[in-house]
Amino acid sequence: MRILNGSGCLDALTAPGTAGLLDAFVTKTVTPLPREGNAPVRIAEVEHGMLNSIGLANPGADRFLGETLPRLAELEVPVWVSVGGFAAGDYADLCDRLDDRPEVDAIELNVSCPNVDEAPQGVGEVVAAARAATRKTLYTKLSPATADIAEVARAAQAAGTDGLTLVNTIRGLALDERTLRPKLSRAAGGFSGPALKPIALAAVHACYDATRLPIVGVGGVGSGRDVLEFVAAGAADVALGTVLFTDPAAPARIRAEFEQELDARGVYGPDNIFAAAHALEAVRAAPQPVNTSFAA
Repeated sequence: MRILNGSGCLDALTAPGTAGLLDAFVTKTVTPLPREGNAPVRIAEVEHGMLNSIGLANPGADRFLGETLPRLAELEVPVWVSVGGFAAGDYADLCDRLDDRPEVDAIELNVSCPNVDEAPQGVGEVVAAARAATRKTLYTKLSPATADIAEVARAAQAAGTDGLTLVNTIRGLALDERTLRPKLSRAAGGFSGPALKPIALAAVHACYDATRLPIVGVGGVGSGRDVLEFVAAGAADVALGTVLFTDPAAPARIRAEFEQELDARGVYGPDNIFAAAHALEAVRAAPQPVNTSFAA
């Protein structure tokens, strides 16, 4: 069981100490061309979480590959690169450029922004194009804002994804108390934080049942108890998001709390609690997930 960060929730180059506490670092989403992102205000605190409307701001593939990626490699933390685009070809081109880069341990396909078709066939098209372009391990990050996330997960699996990241943010709105106008410049934004956890757990549970793929559970993870529940739901790994903004030492704290949760239950290692929320016969029949050994 590894602890990662959610894409966009940590800048490893400005906070290398926090990045060093992770088992892998996930980059902010990279797009083929540079993007300035949305106009301010782009982040707003709300009850039980936060909203963001960053708009995939990033320096683009050329600068990322030429400047950022070599610097990330110096941190000696496994790097997952999150990639995004506006057509299947964008994903394929990025994956092709990352394929021969030894600094990259895995690629995460961000198919859950509003500019990407989230119908199952759309996700399948993106994953298939990426799969044809790279031999790297592929994880597909899905949105909970879909009628049947398990169906989308099956489409990604059929197209060749190696794993799933569940879930991305869900759209929310916050109004200014005085003006009653939206706090964010583009009105709605992606909601994350503790209140997202039940939604993310439901997605992990459903997609594990549907695919048995390795899953990174993300959404409201802020304690060892949260990790315990995600692992029981079927997540082989977890990622931290909003908690990193208020507690940079969260990876170490949460890892210790998780060990305490296991000890309190007399459980030796996360493998012995994995998928406990599912019917025992179904878990016994399932293939074992990869990379589930607990990293200190």
